[in-house]
Amino acid sequence: MNKYFRTLIITFLVISLSSPLFSEGDVTGASAGEYVKVGAAGAQFLKIGIGARANAMGGAYTAVCNDLTSMYWNPAGLADIKTIAANFSYTQWFAGFGLNYGAISLPLGENFTSALYALSFSSDRIKLTTMDRQEGLGSYLWSDVAVGATLAGYLTDQFSFGVTFKYIQTAFTGLSASGIAFDIGTMYNTGIQGIKLGFSINNLGTEQKFSGQDLQATKKLIEQANASPLDVQYLSNSYTIPLAFRAGATTDIMNDEENKLLAEIDFIAMSDVSEQFAIGAEYTWNNLLSVRGGYLIGQDQLGLSGGVGVNYIGGGFKGQIDYSINPTRNFGLVNRISVGLTLD
Repeated sequence: MNKYFRTLIITFLVISLSSPLFSEGDVTGASAGEYVKVGAAGAQFLKIGIGARANAMGGAYTAVCNDLTSMYWNPAGLADIKTIAANFSYTQWFAGFGLNYGAISLPLGENFTSALYALSFSSDRIKLTTMDRQEGLGSYLWSDVAVGATLAGYLTDQFSFGVTFKYIQTAFTGLSASGIAFDIGTMYNTGIQGIKLGFSINNLGTEQKFSGQDLQATKKLIEQANASPLDVQYLSNSYTIPLAFRAGATTDIMNDEENKLLAEIDFIAMSDVSEQFAIGAEYTWNNLLSVRGGYLIGQDQLGLSGGVGVNYIGGGFKGQIDYSINPTRNFGLVNRISVGLTLD
């Protein structure tokens, strides 16, 4: 087991130390530095955290995750699910946007688990305007979709891994872009005071490019010329999706028959924003009621977060309902609710 642990530490150090090597002009780098790469990546919905429990803890979840939202935070956490389970999460985003997430797991023997998920990020109808027609020329919808499949398992009693393959599509008006990506993650349980280490790399994928009917038009080369208009097509540049690296550590501060208190700290590096840190804690009483809080450091909108959760055990299944709230600095409140079901 020591060789696996050494490998994880070396990988973490190599990736962390290599981030300053990217130049400011390299939009695929691991860090945005002083915000020089903001806007360099598309498919921004992939950065919206999934699940009420995780977000109530400020997103400090890389080493804690053990439910079906693990496929977003660290796919290695899926290995802790040993039976059929389902999860649905809804995020009430700002500006009329909403995010829906649904997932289901299926165990494969004693040591491995598979799962499927679907993610949809969409808007209310947005008015289509021009500089000359401010009253509007109709409306359109924004619709982003991601579907994925995950395989996770334990290689030893303490070391787990997970791999996710996903298809991503972004669409609005008459334009769309799509591509594929991978997430990989590992988790190591030290067996000491509940200390766990988690590492994940998300959105390793291909570049995407918009195409569609809105890139086609009929125009005159010179408006004043007495000539027939020509069919033209606008060119679109390719863009990357937001690559993310997460490293987290969690520990049990208190753990007895009635009370459990855990804390976690995460380091997050993304390709288009500055490095961030997340700290979070969760107190659970009698395996029934949970209270959570967290803070995201280095994000210009999201900071403090909190939430509650209720567990139910009986009748051959386990149920869980979680709620979280995140105040933003300029856009109001972000509310999330998650419902989980696990068969015994």
